[in-house]
Amino acid sequence: MSDVLVDSNVILDLLVETSAWREWSANALGYAAERARLVINPIIYAELSVGYERIELVEFALPPIFERDSIPYEAAFLAGRVYLEYRRRGGTRSAPLPDFFIGAHAAVKGYDLLTRDTTRYRTYFPTVRLIAPE
Repeated sequence: MSDVLVDSNVILDLLVETSAWREWSANALGYAAERARLVINPIIYAELSVGYERIELVEFALPPIFERDSIPYEAAFLAGRVYLEYRRRGGTRSAPLPDFFIGAHAAVKGYDLLTRDTTRYRTYFPTVRLIAPE
């Protein structure tokens, strides 16, 4: 298993006690942590931070097992190209979606991606190995 980029939905499952996906996410994260380095990026951090008033609270809530990695410019370029393809296919969002940056980061760095939301990743980043519910 290569390094694993962990999508915010998996981390949120751990932080929200009532999440229906909590057990699956905890097991998948534990399995990945035994075999690989776990990574988050600024987009994932931003998605996690929405529920908190202060950065200190995010830092306290975020388990220390995650290493932080910046998004390379090559990934930002790829996210833009994928966004263009999304628009050509009829997508209506007026700016690149966070998933495009996350998927592009995983693609450029060769990371596996631990997520529950596979649709966009499978469509736009078919080379990224997804760790996801069946």
